[in-house]
Amino acid sequence: MASIAVYSVKGGVGKTTFAVNLAWCAANISRRETLIWDLDAANGSGFLLGVDPKKKRTAESVFDQARDPAKLIEKTGFSGLHLLPADESIRTLDRQFDRIGKKKRLAGLVEQLGKDFDRIIFDCPPVLNEVSAQVMRAADLVIVPLPPSPLSTRAFETVVEEVRGAGKGHPPILPVMSMVDMRRTLHRQAREANPTWPVVPLASAIEQCAVERKPVGAFAPRSPAARAFAQLWTAIERKLAAG
Repeated sequence: MASIAVYSVKGGVGKTTFAVNLAWCAANISRRETLIWDLDAANGSGFLLGVDPKKKRTAESVFDQARDPAKLIEKTGFSGLHLLPADESIRTLDRQFDRIGKKKRLAGLVEQLGKDFDRIIFDCPPVLNEVSAQVMRAADLVIVPLPPSPLSTRAFETVVEEVRGAGKGHPPILPVMSMVDMRRTLHRQAREANPTWPVVPLASAIEQCAVERKPVGAFAPRSPAARAFAQLWTAIERKLAAG
């Protein structure tokens, strides 16, 4: 089992879209039993996968030591892809963790869930708090979507500093340039400044994910966007295999 966190210090860079599409690739390209764990109170992953939240479920129940998290997992409409959804109460988890007093509670749950899943994808909150800090202690790899800007390198360095601050032994971090339009001068300059970073293009198919409530590979499999996510997932699997 391997766990991959999709993390950003700000919204609007495609974090949730990345998480959902990479989870779909894990289940459909690699044929791995995959869990996407939504830790963002907006419940964006559930929305994009067409799974509506159950109103009675509370996020802290996932971390309740007397509760089996597997019972909270929901099926999606895609083979091999499952969802552990979030809701508004996840905003209180920092206080819940303080009460529990365990810095690696999430890592313990990941180990438990790893008995049933080959890949766990975290859709992290767009801030570094105790929730995301616990994710960093549990993840094998962190994916960081970044906007195509001349300041992309600086933004990535900021993320690295944030992640390092979460504790010793942080996982490897893979920056990915998101929403790239090579017709734009600034985007080309950002690409030239970071030629080794994977790229996901600015594409209408990606925007349609929110309309279709499906990963792009499920409704536009031959699109450049679908190919970009597939290539990114292949790079992730290679990075995981290389250790």
